[in-house]
Formats: sequence, C-alpha cells, structure tokens
Amino acid sequence: MNLVGGVVIFLISWWMCLFVVLPIGVRGQFEDGEIEDGTEEGAPVRHMMPKKIIWATIGAIICTVIAGLVVVPLLQYYGG
Repeated sequence: MNLVGGVVIFLISWWMCLFVVLPIGVRGQFEDGEIEDGTEEGAPVRHMMPKKIIWATIGAIICTVIAGLVVVPLLQYYGG
C-alpha cells in the first residue's frame, strides 16, 4: 500500500468512525426539560465534538493499521 492508498483508507475510515461516535452520549433538550427558544427540542444540549473528533481519529488510525496489515501481505503474495 502506497502513501496515497493509506491516506484514502484513513480518510474513509475517519468519516465512518465519526458517524459511529456521533450519537454516543448525546442528550436532547427535551430530555433535560430546558428548551431554548428558536431551537429544535431534539437538538443536543452538549455536542462534545472535540472529544468525538479525537475518538474518530483514534478509530481511523486503528482501522488504517489493520487494513495495512491485511493489504500489504496480499500485495506481496500476489505480486502487486
């Protein structure tokens, strides 16, 4: 796997991991009973995006390493 392939796998893995961690720990305003005027009652009270971005990055690194451990031996075996 070359550098471009690794970056592509990382970016795809990052977005997939971000979509997996987005709903974790989200509480809607209706659950707390304090709905701010002009917002949807299902809008999150705290979005925790910095923490979720960090978790998505860690997950993407793990997925990229696993993909590299699978792809590189296959490329060597099949002569690619």
